[in-house]
Amino acid sequence: MASPAKAAAPKAAVAKKTAAPKKNESALASGANAGKGAGSNAAVDIQPRLNQQQNAPMPTQRYGTVSQRLPIGLSESTRQESVTMLNQLLADTITLRDMYKKHHWQVVGPTFYQLHLLFDKHYEEQSVLVDAIAERIQILGGVAIAMAHDVAELSTIPRVPRDREEAPIQVSRLLDGHQRILKNCHDYADKADECGDDGTNDLIVSQLVRTNEMQVWFVAEHVVDSPLTQAE
Repeated sequence: MASPAKAAAPKAAVAKKTAAPKKNESALASGANAGKGAGSNAAVDIQPRLNQQQNAPMPTQRYGTVSQRLPIGLSESTRQESVTMLNQLLADTITLRDMYKKHHWQVVGPTFYQLHLLFDKHYEEQSVLVDAIAERIQILGGVAIAMAHDVAELSTIPRVPRDREEAPIQVSRLLDGHQRILKNCHDYADKADECGDDGTNDLIVSQLVRTNEMQVWFVAEHVVDSPLTQAE
C-alpha cells in the first residue's frame, strides 16, 4: 500500500501543471493588449476614434466645385452650371418641405383634418424631390447643399415666422413658395436642355414641375371664396 506522502505527490504535480499559464495567455496578460479594447485580438482596437473633426485634413471636395468622377459625357462647364442651378432648387425645395411640416403641426380651423393630412402628404412628396435633386448633384460631380443654416442663406423663399398663423395665410405662403420654385424650374429646364444635360432637364420637368404643379392645385382650391353651407 502506497504511503500518504507518495499518494499526495502526483496530485500536487497535477495542480502545479494546471496553474501554469500558457505562453500566449501570459503575453496578453503582460500588457500586449494595453490601450486596446477588451477583445482577444491585440491588433484590433475596437474603441471609436473620437474628435477626428479637430485638426481635420483637407476636405475630399470643396463646395462649389465639380469633379469628373463619373464618365457621363458632359463637359465640366455644363456640369458646373447644372450643379449651381440644382443647388438653388435644392435649397428652395428643402425650405418648402419644412414649411409643409410646420403648417402640418400648426394648422387650425374648420378644415383642420383635411389640411393636416394634405400638408403631411405634400411634405413626404417634397422629401422625395429633395433626395432626387441631391443625388443628381452628386452624379454630376458636385457637392449638394445640406445643412439648415446653408439652406437658409441660399433659399429664395422668405423666412416664415415662428408664430402659428391662420390656414389661409399658411396656404398663401405655400403657394408663393411653389411659384418661386416653378419659375426657376422653367428657366433651369431650358438652360439644361440648351447645354445637352438631358438628365437634369428630365428631373426638373418630369419630377419637380409635375409634383409642384399638382400640389399647387390641391392647395390653392382650399382658399377659393365659396360658401360652405349654401350655394348661391
